Amino acid sequence: MEDTQMITENNNLAETDEIADLLSSLPKEKSWRSGYVYRYQGFWCPENQIPAVIAFQKHFLAQKTDTILVTLPKSGTTWLKALFGVYANNQLPDLSTFPPPRMFATHVPYPSLPDSIKNSGCRIVYLSRPERLGPLLLEEAFDSFCNGRHGGFGPFFYHVLGYWRESLERPEEVLFLTLAEFLGCPFSLEEEADGVVEGISKLCSFSNLKDKEINKTGRSLPYFENKTLFRRGEVGDWVNYLTPEMVDRLNKIMEQKLAGSGLKFKTG
Repeated sequence: MEDTQMITENNNLAETDEIADLLSSLPKEKSWRSGYVYRYQGFWCPENQIPAVIAFQKHFLAQKTDTILVTLPKSGTTWLKALFGVYANNQLPDLSTFPPPRMFATHVPYPSLPDSIKNSGCRIVYLSRPERLGPLLLEEAFDSFCNGRHGGFGPFFYHVLGYWRESLERPEEVLFLTLAEFLGCPFSLEEEADGVVEGISKLCSFSNLKDKEINKTGRSLPYFENKTLFRRGEVGDWVNYLTPEMVDRLNKIMEQKLAGSGLKFKTG
């Protein structure tokens, strides 16, 4: 037992040294949260999440029946558990004990996904929505977003395009919007007649989630109170915050970054 523990500790020390060497070789920028974000595999990643991403890549074994929900932070999936959270703090969980069909969620960009996910034939659902940054001045957050250095696996545009292109090449496995039939879990006629669809819609509604006690108190992240993860839930509320100049700049960046992809976003 002591020998096994010593081997484990030595392995952990070796991995810690490898991470330190890796970080020292990566481009970095000051983060609006704390510390730095590092450009890892083409995306800006918070320092404390890089070891989790590496562990995720090395150890996660996808199954064909899995569904992987992918988003950027602040895309409306707060209530789902993220894969890099599972692998945080040197955790190596045994996920093989989870009965199929399994569903996981992650913010990791497509190039950084484990090969087992890309090659297993499992379904990937990508939910795209421009993220909201805080807590800092809106002008600073907006400029950080436009420059792609907002952490949380930016730039936004390249994160989106990675999954968009895969959805075009493998539409039977990669989807941009959630769809029950695509997930292999369509509703039966009896379920539709019994109001199951309406019940799920109500259960997952913005107002219901916002009113849950766990989302009104405490902190899930050191720099965010849980209540700040839910705003007003109103389409078009951005007009109360972004100036016409900001909107024009963002539209031009979108046109440039997404040119020729067939993917379009509209701010107005």
